[in-house]
Amino acid sequence: MSSPLEALGRQRKLVRLRARRSMRTAAVVAAAVGAGAAAVGFAKLCDAAMGLHARLIGGRAWLGPLLLVVGLPLCVALMRRLAPAAAGSGIPQVIAAGEIGRGRDVGGEKIHDERVSIRTALVKVALAALLLVCGGSIGREGPTVQVVAAVMVFLTGWLRGGPGRRTLLIAGGAAGVSAAFNTPIAGIVFAVEELARGFDKRANTVVILAVVSAGVAAYGLGGNYAYFGDMSGSAGWNAWISAALIGVVSGLMGGLFSRLMAAVLVGDNPVRRWKDARPILFAGLCGLVAAGAAVLSGGASYGAGYAEAKSLLFGRFASGWGLAAGKWLATLAAAASGAPGGIFAPSLATGAGLGALFAHIAPWAGGREAVTLGMAGYLAGVVQAPLTSAVILMEMTRDPGLVGPLLLCTLVARRCSEAVAPVPLYHALARAWTRPRRRTAAHPASEPER
Repeated sequence: MSSPLEALGRQRKLVRLRARRSMRTAAVVAAAVGAGAAAVGFAKLCDAAMGLHARLIGGRAWLGPLLLVVGLPLCVALMRRLAPAAAGSGIPQVIAAGEIGRGRDVGGEKIHDERVSIRTALVKVALAALLLVCGGSIGREGPTVQVVAAVMVFLTGWLRGGPGRRTLLIAGGAAGVSAAFNTPIAGIVFAVEELARGFDKRANTVVILAVVSAGVAAYGLGGNYAYFGDMSGSAGWNAWISAALIGVVSGLMGGLFSRLMAAVLVGDNPVRRWKDARPILFAGLCGLVAAGAAVLSGGASYGAGYAEAKSLLFGRFASGWGLAAGKWLATLAAAASGAPGGIFAPSLATGAGLGALFAHIAPWAGGREAVTLGMAGYLAGVVQAPLTSAVILMEMTRDPGLVGPLLLCTLVARRCSEAVAPVPLYHALARAWTRPRRRTAAHPASEPER
């Protein structure tokens, strides 16, 4: 039987353990708040950058294409000199960084990972904003994931015990999606579906297919009823039919984008080898392509595409052909150049154009419904993350009547995309970043092939 002194000692040890756990939890919460503030600041900077671009080209239409031809190679040159790990979206870097585990080598020495370092995050923020000033067709959502993950790792680097490095990276990435779109549920789904690789692809398909099939049966037998009554507009059979058709077209277009982007950045082909040998010249050619897309689309391909997608949602354009074609080409050019910038927002704008074009061709399809389905379907075709794509649009549009059609559209889009691009884009790009990082500044690592 233990003595009162031993019991008191155990009690004190338990209190200290609980205090340390509470301190770690508080540190993680504080880091997440700081990371969220960084995401908001980045968003405001990007909005200001796009506003400056609009003022620069106001009354000077010739300046827009010129800024692209100069801006893309300039951003690539600065990125390669200052922080090579700031290239592209940033989501593949976070996925690859999570493979290291807790972030220490066998000897216990702290690994310096440039993929999620503060230096890389700062360069990413600055160059993404600069490229938006130049009119580049990029988004801030992917970069926000990398920036938030870097801030989370930096602010919690002093912790001992508690959540591991991979957990913090996944949490930071999820927080980045949530903060970028103001869609908390989508952030959680994105962490499970993409960052953690914890949701089996076959299970993913079966779950969505089961939900969609049951939803169609329930609609056919009982109508579109709501559990507590109808609180918004309802989607009829035309939405379900549109969802399948839009899913096929947007999935194939998204898969083609993904296949071409992966081929240029990580494929084994002459184009990729030439790009690696002359990256600045290649970026200049990409700038020319983006400039051509801007001219052909009448300037609709500039920037993230948020304003254009919103206009289509409210039916302000008769046809989305110019936006869909221009944005597809301009986004591919910006992404293939390797410049810092994401593809989420431009993908939504491209999908909005595809949906509007479908509504223009098929008058029986509701314009707003077709645009919403086009955004979800094309995003699912590009990143092959159907749940994330559907949930993002559910939370952004807040139309419960489209839940079933959105799931059907993203599932069809993912399956069609797989026929063109068998490997999901982010995971294909992450392979080039999955390799040992340098430990100290005295032993720099070579830039990974991208």
